[in-house]
Amino acid sequence: MKFLKFLLLFITIQVSAQQGGMWIPSLLEGMNETEMTNLGSKLTAKDIYDVNNSSLKDAIGHFNGGCTSEIISDKGLILTNHHCGFGQIQSHSSLENDYLKDGFWAMSLDEELPNEGLYIEFIVRIEDVTSQVLAGITDSMTEKEKQSSIDRNSNTYQKTVAKEAWQDTKVKSFYEGNQYFLFVTERFEDIRLVGAPPTSIGKFGSDTDNWVFPRHTGDFSMFRIYADANNRPAKYSKDNKPYKPKHFLPVSLDGVEEGDFTMVFGFPGTTSEYLPAVAIQHITEEFNPTNIAIREAALKVIDAKMKESDAVRIKYASKQARIANAWKKWIGENLGIQKSDAVTKRRAFEATFTKALKEKNLEDKYGNILPEFDNLYKDFGPINIKRRNFVEVFLVTNELMQMTFRVYQMEEAIKADPENFEKAKARLISTLQGIHKNYDADVDKGVFKNVMPFYNKNVDASIYDKTAFTNLDQALKLLEGNAKEVLKKLNKDAAYQYAKPMITEFYNTIDKAYQEKNQPITALQTKYMTALMEALPNARYFPDANSTLRVTYGQVRGYSPRDAVYYNPVSYLDGVVEKYVPGDYEFDVPEKLLELHKNKDYGQYADSNGKVPVCFLGTNHTTGGNSGSPAIDAYGNLVGLNFDRVWEGTMSDMNYDPEICRNIMVDLRYVLFIVDKYAGATHLIDEMKLVHPKKK
Repeated sequence: MKFLKFLLLFITIQVSAQQGGMWIPSLLEGMNETEMTNLGSKLTAKDIYDVNNSSLKDAIGHFNGGCTSEIISDKGLILTNHHCGFGQIQSHSSLENDYLKDGFWAMSLDEELPNEGLYIEFIVRIEDVTSQVLAGITDSMTEKEKQSSIDRNSNTYQKTVAKEAWQDTKVKSFYEGNQYFLFVTERFEDIRLVGAPPTSIGKFGSDTDNWVFPRHTGDFSMFRIYADANNRPAKYSKDNKPYKPKHFLPVSLDGVEEGDFTMVFGFPGTTSEYLPAVAIQHITEEFNPTNIAIREAALKVIDAKMKESDAVRIKYASKQARIANAWKKWIGENLGIQKSDAVTKRRAFEATFTKALKEKNLEDKYGNILPEFDNLYKDFGPINIKRRNFVEVFLVTNELMQMTFRVYQMEEAIKADPENFEKAKARLISTLQGIHKNYDADVDKGVFKNVMPFYNKNVDASIYDKTAFTNLDQALKLLEGNAKEVLKKLNKDAAYQYAKPMITEFYNTIDKAYQEKNQPITALQTKYMTALMEALPNARYFPDANSTLRVTYGQVRGYSPRDAVYYNPVSYLDGVVEKYVPGDYEFDVPEKLLELHKNKDYGQYADSNGKVPVCFLGTNHTTGGNSGSPAIDAYGNLVGLNFDRVWEGTMSDMNYDPEICRNIMVDLRYVLFIVDKYAGATHLIDEMKLVHPKKK
């Protein structure tokens, strides 16, 4: 199999104005380094990534596998988004101690709160292992045979890698399976909550402002890494000490202005930048709309119930945010694809690709790719939608259906091997306990009524009055006895009887068909990536995001989302007050913050105009997983905290357009202002290294 030695960016723009791309930090020397310099960076590639010396990469941690975080003191103080730490903040909250509503600040190390299961992982080094992983792979192999050999080669090689006993390894695929990199990692598991603003600051604007600008959200929270006596990763222990990092980020008090260089360093989750036009059209015109409708139906119930009850608000805060986030993102993605005419432009690029195939006599080898994509998606589209609708109803929005789904999995595991009974039962018990920790049957019943019609016209809400699963104690009683007794009781439960035929159909028909129809698309996508490189070797390509450490660079820039409208790149505290609606769940403002604004009690955190910046825009190419990523200035200092994108720019997962794609960052001066002047947690400010890089 042909593989890529090193690929560059797909979109060709002048070097001096290069924007877009999620670059592997170990491969920045050369063109990337030059482009960063042209954009204003004073950093070298080794400042960013160095195996032998401390560098910026040593301060960047993967936060619980889904977000990014960064170290901001020599005592392991961690900064990430409020929405990234939301689950932990919620888990420590109660009606008596409502940290969601009131915020939380540990005024000493002893007050910092441990979080079971939370981890932060750092990258020790990155190695290209393509030749080792693809050894023995031939074009004559089936896709299943290729993958089996790749997995075997990867596992074998990882056993030979030199690393410390407490370190781990993983191998990840790049460029649709054309290239592979090994990552040596360190995972810290004693992570304690240090501080979080109230949701009226950390989630200000909520769903209305989500994915849009101007934004006025202080989306940050603070944690601390603890390590053992040797400064190594360890499970929680009272004897653990704050971690001493190899590197931490100084914080700039000078902030940003339009045109300043910005680098976002983090763990972007998933992008699909090299999809054919037919795939983009399927996603935005067929796939997204049905899932948007399901989530909208669920949110209608959840939002109303959360407004009626503080108890429900606390229970459902994290779930509501998770459901709403993708719902609004998909809407913006569709708008952006339409506004940028992305499908038409992608087809124009495909015409260029087809022309290049002809010119280089590659038609016999690759000429079938685009027509084959058209045929495959025509067949794949309906089952892709059906499968995702099931996931939305049974695993994302409705918790009773999620419980029945897990019951089905347990039953199948026991049927496959009766010896699995105790282990399968323990997994199910853990799942049920997790769901019921924040469960309200009345809310869930309302969601069920609203979302099930999108999947099945047989909507029998009476199952909520007959099932044991809406009550944890009753549900656990079903699991008492031997395997035969337990399965008999489970199959008599009204909710399980209702859901089981649909779940059986999902596994036996829907998911099976999805896998069969998706496999040739995946294989063709790999071939397409190879063909692009061979037909258009002078184009630049960056690897799609895959939750590995990446660098994306750009500048602070405003943008014009529509005719006669231009958004300046910085928002201010004045805008928070302008949006203030007393008592509103989205736009209420704490009295103390209003008082600080009224008295202009800003400390050292105002800009040269005497105003406190809140958020700013950049041209950095980000996606999910970049939440919590540091925005780093030209000198390697922390100036912002990435947390969102503009609505029209969410299409950047498939089609980055430097004209309208913008990421949104919290200005670090606002973070410091809230920590210092609002919360009074001056000891945290004292921990940090505050600098004035523009006053050198």
